[in-house]
Amino acid sequence: MAVTVPAAQAETVLKASHQWPGGKGDVRDEMVQILAREVEKAGVDLKIQVYPGASLFKPREQWGAMVKGQLDISAFPLDYASGRHPQFSATLMPGLVQNHDRALRLNDSPFMDDIKAIIEDAGVKVISDAWLAGAFASKKQCITSPETMQGQVTRAAGPAFEQMLVGAGASISSMPSSEIYTAMQTGVLDAANTSSGSFVSYRLYEQATCLTAPGENALWFMYEPILISKRTWDGLSKEQQDALMAAGQVAEEYFVGEAKKLDQTLVDTYKKAGVEVVEMSPDDYQAWLGIAKETSYKNFSENVEGGDELIAKALAVD
Repeated sequence: MAVTVPAAQAETVLKASHQWPGGKGDVRDEMVQILAREVEKAGVDLKIQVYPGASLFKPREQWGAMVKGQLDISAFPLDYASGRHPQFSATLMPGLVQNHDRALRLNDSPFMDDIKAIIEDAGVKVISDAWLAGAFASKKQCITSPETMQGQVTRAAGPAFEQMLVGAGASISSMPSSEIYTAMQTGVLDAANTSSGSFVSYRLYEQATCLTAPGENALWFMYEPILISKRTWDGLSKEQQDALMAAGQVAEEYFVGEAKKLDQTLVDTYKKAGVEVVEMSPDDYQAWLGIAKETSYKNFSENVEGGDELIAKALAVD
């Protein structure tokens, strides 16, 4: 564990890290803050010190730090570790989740059992599940069916999305979400996709003319759980472990209640800014899924060990 105070105090202090602003209402930060508050209330001589805003570790360094036991806890976008475990790309795969209700069902599915087994084998454990929805925005034309993407230069979140969008006729310009605003402003980008929260916090409504909200047919979902190092976990007492898991459940229930609100905040913010807001129809979604199966899914199935099975298990969830 990262920090243990003198035995006279008999309190274990864990370090929790994430990349989002602290105390600004970001749901991922709040999940970790809830975890800290609930653990402290449990009275099991356990305290969590939260380090938001990438103040302790850079975002992508958090996985390796947990594996080595240098970091105790993180709210972590799992796809960030797909370079080490390619199977994790399935948790940011176009069209695999579709909506918040299906995300909840996925949490208890054989698909997530397999993902969590890989997480645990690597030396990390899931405390809370969290799936964030995302959207598309364009300053050129509304993005609904695949045909509407043709000729647009877009920023995509991750290689799986890039493969699908290229398959629909888009051109790709890769960059972090923090650079989307300037790229749209200067004409480098026509369109972008990212999380609902980022669309608001980066004020992209100032550059977009049309937003494709997640709705019931969202192509973009990303798994961003709260994780704990197994080295840390194994050093805790049974009482402390139980308190952590109970706190994790409270944090997860908070997130479930907030997830759809994030999407509604996105819609309200863009409408207020005068941006046209649309959603994909079921037919649009199925057309995109068809392209994803021929591009992203095909590549994943052929090049990732067990990839074909993972996708089949995810698609089998009702």
